[in-house]
Amino acid sequence: MRILAFSDLHHSRRRAEALVAASAEADLVIGAGDFCNMRQDLIGAMNLLGGIAKPFVVVPGNAESHEELRDAAHEGTQVLHGTGTTVDGVKLFGLGYGVPTTPFGAWSCDLSEREATALLSQCAEADILITHSPPKGVADVTSGGMSVGSTAVRDAIERLQPQLALCGHIHDSWGREGTIGRTCVVNLGPTENWFEVTP
Repeated sequence: MRILAFSDLHHSRRRAEALVAASAEADLVIGAGDFCNMRQDLIGAMNLLGGIAKPFVVVPGNAESHEELRDAAHEGTQVLHGTGTTVDGVKLFGLGYGVPTTPFGAWSCDLSEREATALLSQCAEADILITHSPPKGVADVTSGGMSVGSTAVRDAIERLQPQLALCGHIHDSWGREGTIGRTCVVNLGPTENWFEVTP
């Protein structure tokens, strides 16, 4: 399966147009959260991606709630948040929001590590783990050198050992990747990221 994945679109028309064009070559498209900015005009942001005709699986970022994303998503888009799905035999599990809690204030959709652990514990198996937040220690470093990833996400990766763990959230680490056990972890960013996965 050929997968196109991205995160942190943040309502960029230019980047959305490039992703929609690229999606024609994909079997599956994955969006790892933050489609809009500070919970503003999510419908407009999702409309920018309306040309994606392939299976489209998304998780909410901290810039939109699960309910808001579910309501704004186009027909056929699967929204995961503490839930999973299977596409052509490939098992996916998703968890959105900022983990741990961000310093951004009331608009930000966040989870504590404890809340994230409870939701991730519902996953018994995954080929691809999609989270908005990166795992602690991999692709999670800010411009100030702080590692701000999630221990709950890291623990889930260690337990599940999916082929891929795809995330975003920390803009300073877009494009960074690493490994946890046999899992490849990638902080996607709003550009085209291509992966090949077999069930």
